Amino acid sequence: MRFATWSDNGQSIYGAITDAGGIALNSQAPQWPTLLDAVRGGGLGTLESLAADQAVTHTDLTYEMVLPNASRILCVGVNFPDRNAEYKDGSEQPKYMSLFPRFASGFTGHDQPLIRPPESPQLDYEGEVAIVIGKGGRRIAQSEAYDHIAALTICNEGTIRDWVRHAKFNVTQGKNWDRSGAIGPWLVPFIDPAQLDDCRITTRVNGEIRQDDAVSRMMHPIRRQIEYISTFMTLQPGDMIITGTPTGSGARLDPPQYLVPGDVVEVDASTIGTLRNTIADEKL
Repeated sequence: MRFATWSDNGQSIYGAITDAGGIALNSQAPQWPTLLDAVRGGGLGTLESLAADQAVTHTDLTYEMVLPNASRILCVGVNFPDRNAEYKDGSEQPKYMSLFPRFASGFTGHDQPLIRPPESPQLDYEGEVAIVIGKGGRRIAQSEAYDHIAALTICNEGTIRDWVRHAKFNVTQGKNWDRSGAIGPWLVPFIDPAQLDDCRITTRVNGEIRQDDAVSRMMHPIRRQIEYISTFMTLQPGDMIITGTPTGSGARLDPPQYLVPGDVVEVDASTIGTLRNTIADEKL
């Protein structure tokens, strides 16, 4: 079962996604006004039962960021061996992972345009798997880490490259331009470790493969991410962790190839689905 958030006549709706369209579940589960509330309430199983045998209510979906009111989103940087080598600084595999925050306002939904601002032409793509925490905890052991995941989704962690270098030690300002990235199309409940262990991330720009690697090759595996992050902060249901992108971003090509209006970016996560976005310039 897949769950998504979409809009209809200005109203935000969430529900189950089938091959024929969406099944709105807001009215069926008033205790959970949003999909994030359902995750926090451990309600994905209930939503699946509610959607069983119901008719599709929406066939033309305008997807939103899958959890548009997510309050805590942490991103893991430089998390593939070849990605570390791209920096050409002679550094060894880092002992500790790089982390930075992103905010929900920086993301849009599936089939929506990523927005390129007038301040910079350097809008870049980063295809990644994202996990959604379902059970909170502090100092979570790696052996128990997967028990804390409620669902999986896909992220295009769009970045304004020159703005990540405005300061010496942080990348936050280059990572949080409004609607510069996307998360979706949907949440897939996490029920089998193979959903992560066998997952492959492939990013295409206008049909050309730019990124292609396996989650199993991460320098800091997802179990370790949960262990490490929960050491310094209590993970809470609904928290999102964006787990790292493979080599092949536009900035690292020779010459660099940044995204422009007319481009189509597709991020495929083999056990989750495909997130697709176009590019548009910001309307002032």
